[in-house]
Amino acid sequence: MLANQQEQATGAPPGEAKALAIESRSIDYVPQAERHGKVWHLWPVWFAGDAHLATVATGALGITMGANLLWTSIAIVLGCAFGTFFMAFHSTQGPQLGLPQMIQSRPQFGYLGALLVWVVALVTYVGYNAFNTVLAGDSAHLLTGISAKPAYVLFTVAALAVAIFGYRLIHKAQRILAYVLIAALLAFSVGVVVAGHFPAGQLDLHGFQFTAFLAQFFTAAAYQLSWSIYVSDYSRYLPRNVGVRPSFWWTYLGALIGGAWMMLLGAVATALNSQLGVPEAVRNAGDMIFPGFGAVLLVVALLGLITISGIQFYGASLTLLSIGDSIKPIARSTRAKRIATLVGSAVVSTAIAFGASQDFLSQFGDFLTILLYLFTPWTAINLVDFYLVRHTHYSIREIFNPRGMYGRWNWRGLSAYVIGFVAMIPFMKAGSFTGPVANVLGGADISMISGLIVSAVAYWWACRSIDLEAEKRRITEADRDIETNGVE
Repeated sequence: MLANQQEQATGAPPGEAKALAIESRSIDYVPQAERHGKVWHLWPVWFAGDAHLATVATGALGITMGANLLWTSIAIVLGCAFGTFFMAFHSTQGPQLGLPQMIQSRPQFGYLGALLVWVVALVTYVGYNAFNTVLAGDSAHLLTGISAKPAYVLFTVAALAVAIFGYRLIHKAQRILAYVLIAALLAFSVGVVVAGHFPAGQLDLHGFQFTAFLAQFFTAAAYQLSWSIYVSDYSRYLPRNVGVRPSFWWTYLGALIGGAWMMLLGAVATALNSQLGVPEAVRNAGDMIFPGFGAVLLVVALLGLITISGIQFYGASLTLLSIGDSIKPIARSTRAKRIATLVGSAVVSTAIAFGASQDFLSQFGDFLTILLYLFTPWTAINLVDFYLVRHTHYSIREIFNPRGMYGRWNWRGLSAYVIGFVAMIPFMKAGSFTGPVANVLGGADISMISGLIVSAVAYWWACRSIDLEAEKRRITEADRDIETNGVE
């Protein structure tokens, strides 16, 4: 269990802490005395967090499947709006609980049962950063001519440095980067309108393709939903009184605008240069506006890729520590433990990048599909529990208690997860497997809808037997002096 007294998050009082002070808090509770920041700071974190090269690749998928630019763009905006809705509700959990996102799964799945979603989350972090590293290496090669693989190492070191300094540096870097990204994206958007000459049929209203449209919609939605596993990691230091509604909207608007805008850039660049890879397509699309602007776009998007990879290393570290705490309770949260888990996750993701094949876009699309399947039941269960069942009331101390009120294996969450996942199978289209409903729909995968609905209903039904009044009394007793004595 976490000790009574934890190290200060930055080694200095909240008002004096600096962005370059190394964070030491990890999965432990952030007391009110250490809370800081303003709720609008969530906007640049998720605008810049979504505005990078991996997001560009997500927007290119519809075009590569044969859809035209008009309907791909509509699918991108609608898909982002849908997926970000759930992601933003997770963000509001951070200020209320003062905990990272993944550790909050214990009340739904149990002290040990939460390992199910944590292992999936860890694979997600490592997988995303492996793809990010490949993109970064290809971009660096295109910009400078250096070999891609040495660039992998340089990219990983830069992202790792962001993650080691942690929460404050991430927020600061994202605010600065957001302004740069807005300027670059505005210039690109205006330039495309003025100078863009698209191939015939790209803006044709009659070019609708059902399967490609649904594929782009749900790919965009899954991409936005995938941030849910760590979104409240970056709101947990905010004061509890920032409120649910403001934290939702600042997160939602930041992620929606950043994600949709960058995916649209990817769709436009691919429509103009359909035979090229993502970095080359972006450079050529930018140079179409004026010579050299393509390189500027790549550099800005590469900076965004560094910070989001730092964020994902940060999340991988928290998840590894959560897994370790379940196996053997962590006695004390320290900088050394954070750094060790950060380095471990960085080594694994870079090793995967070195072994990656050249078929990047296809692999990335398959990866997003897997994420859609694995995180859809979790997000439904977590949000139903937080907002509809327990109404934000949790015991922080009991979350860290191996024999506490939430149990070691919670049959409600685990059963609802399995039921929700099984309900998705007929709607799935993954690799060579096509479910019967997906087959009727011509290969369109709409499993996200069935997964969300069935998991939510199954969990809500299973929770009818919980004595919520007894829980509230136990929460009050367990956390009575948590602000003065911490988590025992």
